[in-house]
Amino acid sequence: MDIENPSRRRLLGGAAAFGAGTLLPALAEAAPPRAAGRRHETEIAIVGAGLAGLAAARKLVAAGRKVLVVEARDRVGGRTLNHAVTAPGAKPGTVVEVGGQWVGPTQDRVLALIRELGLSTFRTYNSGKAVDIRGGERSEYAGRIPPGTMVGSVEAQVAITRLNRMAREVPLDRPWTAPKAAEWDSQTFQSWIDRNLFTDDSKALLQLAVEAVFSAHPRDLSLLGVLFYIHSGGSLEMLLNTEGGAQEARIVGGSQRIALAMAAALGERVLLDSPVMRIEHGEQGVTLLGDGFEVQAQRAIVAIPPTLAGRIRYAPALDGLRDQLTQRLPMGTVVKVQCVYPKPFWREAGLNGQATGDVGPVKLSFDNSPPDGHIGVLMGFIEGSDGRAALRQTREQRRQGTIDSFVRFFGEQARKPLEYIEQNWASEEWTRGCYAGIFPPGVWLDYGEALRAPVGRLHWAGTETAEVWNGYFDGAIRSGERAANEITTPA
Repeated sequence: MDIENPSRRRLLGGAAAFGAGTLLPALAEAAPPRAAGRRHETEIAIVGAGLAGLAAARKLVAAGRKVLVVEARDRVGGRTLNHAVTAPGAKPGTVVEVGGQWVGPTQDRVLALIRELGLSTFRTYNSGKAVDIRGGERSEYAGRIPPGTMVGSVEAQVAITRLNRMAREVPLDRPWTAPKAAEWDSQTFQSWIDRNLFTDDSKALLQLAVEAVFSAHPRDLSLLGVLFYIHSGGSLEMLLNTEGGAQEARIVGGSQRIALAMAAALGERVLLDSPVMRIEHGEQGVTLLGDGFEVQAQRAIVAIPPTLAGRIRYAPALDGLRDQLTQRLPMGTVVKVQCVYPKPFWREAGLNGQATGDVGPVKLSFDNSPPDGHIGVLMGFIEGSDGRAALRQTREQRRQGTIDSFVRFFGEQARKPLEYIEQNWASEEWTRGCYAGIFPPGVWLDYGEALRAPVGRLHWAGTETAEVWNGYFDGAIRSGERAANEITTPA
């Protein structure tokens, strides 16, 4: 019997269901989830209501299975989250994305899902020149690679071409079987840069690229892990580019709408405010246990980052390989920051809002304004080592550092934003970092086989487990559907 607790109900609509600059039909995405009661029974329990968990549930329901999605937060969406803009002049319902936000070419599953859910996309603003600050010198440029010395630019392009070629040698389903897996997984990406690049410009460009993609420093990452990630996304250029790349488009109404729409269709099959603290599993089934509730199921899909999955207690304990894997996949570190202005003033100067620099805290920025541009929004990332330093600061210090960065990039008009918005993902209790889990040296080689392999009646999902577009929306959706297929069509 399900015991409802009205005080724990949450509505999957409200401001988060409104569009960027447009009022959207909130009721179409508003379904009150069933609150966590004393005891629930289902066929398949799913831990996590991010894109992976919801995609798994959607596929299982389509196959006629009975499911229940159990989410620790008071919302769905995981690492996607819409934030209502309250600045003067913002139209009612205007949102910015404070989590993941972009989709791009070859991300077939997320683009298909967007269409199936009746959602739409719009292009990231990309007209005009970008800004780069290097060694105290500010320059504006057209093209995809920040300017530098001729030798440095050529060396960087040669390195990118070489990395793409190496990446194609890494099997997406079993990276640890690559011919040079032992060599590549025994070194950091920083050590590869130090041995293979000789100009400061090329080294700085590769470091910036890695921080932008992984929200981690090159010294944190295995070379094999970087090569797998490049192959997973198609090429390093695909990961970095706006036009024709992973940052090409945004979702009208904000990226969280994907999760909101899936959750609305699932209705009472979603439980919020229900952190799973313990999972009992065996031949007879699976039981999820939390504060004041339990869910009994035949099987379970754990669709949360590996480091969070490792914080759940299991009875019996997971095998050593799987457990130690979860100990070795930390999350990247990023604080996503945004400043709202009366208009996108940088466009009047012929700039597209994209900027890079060698001095933080913000070393990478984008124009994150709504589709109609009725207000201006500059968005930046404080990542990797800068992100860890930012964790030691107050919100006001991060705000001032962000504004100072935007002023260096775009001038004094950036000095007085109408609103400052930040999302500190490392401090989110049920995320602990972004964009995704990262692979230090040795993890793929020694523990990779445990990443996706079911443990009895437990299955694993989440973008970290994806073969294609690992770390992105598309990978999350693919991983959830793969875990669902393991149950409906077992090998």
